[in-house]
Amino acid sequence: MKIRKISLIEPTNDHFSIFSLFELPRLGGILLATLLRDKGFSAESVFMSAKSVLERRTEADLVGISAITPTAKSSYKVADFFRARGVPVVIGGPHATFVPEESLAHADFCIRGEGETSLPMLVDALNSGASLDHVPGLVWREGSAIRRNPEPELVGDLDSLPFPDFSLLDMGPGKRMGDARARRSIVPIQTSRGCPFDCIFCSVTGMFGRHYRHRSTENVLSELLRYDPARHDIFFYDDNFAADPHSTKTLLREMVRQRLGFRWSAQVRTDVARDPEMLDLFAQAGCVALYVGFESVDPNALLEMRKKQTVEDIRRSIGEMRKRKIHIHGMFVFGFDSDTPSTTRATVTFALKEKIDTAQFLILTPLPGSSLFSRLQAEKRLLDNEWDMYDGHHVKFIPRGFSPWELQRVQIDSHARFYSMLQVVRRLFRRRFLAFFIGLYANRLNRRWQREERDYLGKLRGEGQSLPA
Repeated sequence: MKIRKISLIEPTNDHFSIFSLFELPRLGGILLATLLRDKGFSAESVFMSAKSVLERRTEADLVGISAITPTAKSSYKVADFFRARGVPVVIGGPHATFVPEESLAHADFCIRGEGETSLPMLVDALNSGASLDHVPGLVWREGSAIRRNPEPELVGDLDSLPFPDFSLLDMGPGKRMGDARARRSIVPIQTSRGCPFDCIFCSVTGMFGRHYRHRSTENVLSELLRYDPARHDIFFYDDNFAADPHSTKTLLREMVRQRLGFRWSAQVRTDVARDPEMLDLFAQAGCVALYVGFESVDPNALLEMRKKQTVEDIRRSIGEMRKRKIHIHGMFVFGFDSDTPSTTRATVTFALKEKIDTAQFLILTPLPGSSLFSRLQAEKRLLDNEWDMYDGHHVKFIPRGFSPWELQRVQIDSHARFYSMLQVVRRLFRRRFLAFFIGLYANRLNRRWQREERDYLGKLRGEGQSLPA
């Protein structure tokens, strides 16, 4: 059978989490659907729960599934469903890249690394009956053996990739992205890949490399001009939007010069505040919110995670962003070996004292592909491989300064303290209206999460695991 219709599916995680309110698809599936459509195939991208995918009438000659670690369980469920119906399945994405043999138990093929070259080559090889030996990154069965081709080279020229066509995306009834008919929606745009840093808990460098690659200013502007600032807000998907200050400033200057008028947000490190001109351009170009990886205010934890920033860097960045009236969302992580109950309480105290608008206090999560995962696995400190709970909300390893239950309790209490009604109302009186409304949501989320995870919490409380003294 010739492959003509291809469905690229990204299932969501079934667990309710801090990310549920702003659930956005990753760009990989949409970009691959666009590439395949441009090559003459009938292609679609699907982003919804596994339950909705199974209920949806999907007609395809090949199904491609993208999996990150928290969605691996959902991805495997969808893969098993289609394979049982005789539809060949290929799995890719970060999780499949780092555990391809596990993924191959649920699929016919697995692609490691970036898929823009590999997936079209696989489809062409299957249609022509050619050898699979030359499809980069491919893992597949040949008899009883598992074959592994070398990983593909990273895409050197990001401008060579098409703009993701969101008209190919199905998010379910009434959900649209980048649609001119939508009253208002968030459009994700990625200007770069890779990260020059190497934090121990991050798998980005394992997937996209430490070599930072960025699109040209002209290419990014051409994509931005497809959207309407009256209807679309932009979220720059880069892992570190300002990793290359020169290219970032060039883009921002053009956004200002052309008066694009978008409201936008991005993820950055604290080092962006060392450059006042950069932050001035952020504000002038329409930045309304920054998601900043503060991680911890304990110097020992910052050293342990190889973050390459200090507490003073964190404090300075907050002050500089506040001067420009940019919403600050602080991202913190608990569970490093140097963490203790007192350091985690100090982190929340710091966030409140510095008047950070919104924050997330998540649990250190050993994702496959990170050096943290390899170390904890070697030390036999991983609790299980229930991947759907590797989401920052659940404890998945034995910490050093806490029992697993104590670490979980610290995380719950930190959100409860930061988003207490007293603190939420204070943000209203400071006229931080976005922080106020998100605070109301977060206050309810923390209580709802505990209700929905009652069985997990009860089991964790009763197990009492800890490291030997």
